[in-house]
Amino acid sequence: MQAISRDPSPTTTTPLGYALFATRWLQAPLYFGLVAAQGVYVYKFFHELWTLVLRCVTGQATETYVMLAVLKLVDVVMIANLLIMVIVGGYETFVSRIGLQGHRDQPEWLSHVNSNVLKVKLATAIVGISSVHLLQMFVDVHHTSRHALLWGTVIHMAFIASAAILAYMSGPMAAQSERGHQQPQHGAASAPAAAQEPAAQVFVPAQAAAPRYDDASSTEERLRAAGFPARKLLEEFDSEHPHSFDREAVARLGKLDFVAAHRNVVLVGPPGTGKTHLAVGLGVRACQAGHSVLFATAEEWAARLAGARDAGRLAEELSALDDHPVLIVDEVGYTPFDAGTAGLFFQLIAHRYERSSLIVTTDRPLGRWDEIFGGPSALAMVDRLAHHAELVRIDGESYRMRRVGAAWAD
Repeated sequence: MQAISRDPSPTTTTPLGYALFATRWLQAPLYFGLVAAQGVYVYKFFHELWTLVLRCVTGQATETYVMLAVLKLVDVVMIANLLIMVIVGGYETFVSRIGLQGHRDQPEWLSHVNSNVLKVKLATAIVGISSVHLLQMFVDVHHTSRHALLWGTVIHMAFIASAAILAYMSGPMAAQSERGHQQPQHGAASAPAAAQEPAAQVFVPAQAAAPRYDDASSTEERLRAAGFPARKLLEEFDSEHPHSFDREAVARLGKLDFVAAHRNVVLVGPPGTGKTHLAVGLGVRACQAGHSVLFATAEEWAARLAGARDAGRLAEELSALDDHPVLIVDEVGYTPFDAGTAGLFFQLIAHRYERSSLIVTTDRPLGRWDEIFGGPSALAMVDRLAHHAELVRIDGESYRMRRVGAAWAD
C-alpha cells in the first residue's frame, strides 16, 4: 500500500488573482458591524422585557398589551437569529473558514453552508419575521387601518412566494450536487443492490459536500490505494440485523467530523455483527470526501510495523503514515500479540494521538485488551486510543451464521 500524492493544482494563481481574492477581507468589518447591531437588539430585548415586567407588576398591562409585547420580544429574537445566520454563514462563505469542525455546538447547517443554502434560510427567516409582524397587526386590529392590514398581508404573501421560488430553484441544484457526490459511491455491481434497498434501511445521512473539488478518477485512485477487502457503503448496512447498536452515533460518524477533529472510532462487538462493514463504509466515505485512507487487519499492521522496525526505518514509516488522515485497524483481538508487537501498536497509536484518526474494530472491550497485547504497553495504548474516541458497541448474533442457519433449515 502506497501513499497517494496530492494532485497538483492545474493552474497557477497570478499575483493579481491573489490580490483580488484578498479583497474579501474588506467584508470582515461589515460582519463585525452586524455583531454590534446584534448588541443593539440585545439591549432592545431587555428594555422591552423590563417595561413589560414593570407594567404587569403595577397592573397597567392589558391582555392585548401583553400579547403585543411578547410578540415584539419574539420579533427581536427572530431578527437576532437572522443576524447570526448572516454573520456566521456569510463570513464562513465569503470571507474565511471559521473552523468549527468537531465543536459540540457547531450549527447543523454550517457544515454544508453555501450562498444558495444561505439565501433559502434567510428567506424562510424573513417569512417568519413577517408572520410575527402580521400577527401583531391582527392582535391590534382595532388600531390598525384596513389599508395597513391589506398591504401587510400582500407583503407577507410576497415574502412567502419569493421563499417558495428560492426553495424550488435550490431543489434541482441541490439534487444535482447530491447525485454528483453519490455517483462515485456506487460501482456497476453495487448500483442494482442499492436501487433495490428499501428506504427504511438507509439510516446514515447523505454524504456532506467534499472539502475540496474532486473528480471521480482521483476518488477511484484513493479507493484502490486504501486496500479495502471489499467496497461496502454505510447506506448498505443492514441496520435491522444487530440486536443493539447506536444508530445515532453511526449517523453522526457518517458526517466525518471525527476526521477533521482527529478523533478515533472504536467498533466493539462479537464476530459477524457488521463491524468491518461499518469501518469500510466510513473509510469509503472518507475517500469520497477527499481523504486518504489505509485499511489492514491488525495482523497485517503488525507485520508491516515489524518489517519497518527490522529494517531500521520505523520512525520513517510512522511519519509516512501521516499522509493518511484515516487508518483502519480491523480484527483486533482475533490473534494475540507478544510484548514486542504490542510496543509497535503503542508507537503507532501514540504517534497519531491528537494528530490523525484511527478506526478500530475489535471483539473485546478496551478494558480487556491486556488479553490481546502482552507487556506493559496495553494500558497506555488504550488510554491514548480512547481519550478522543467514539465507541460504538454492537450486540447480536453473527449475520453470517444466521444466513448459514437459514440455509441449513431450508
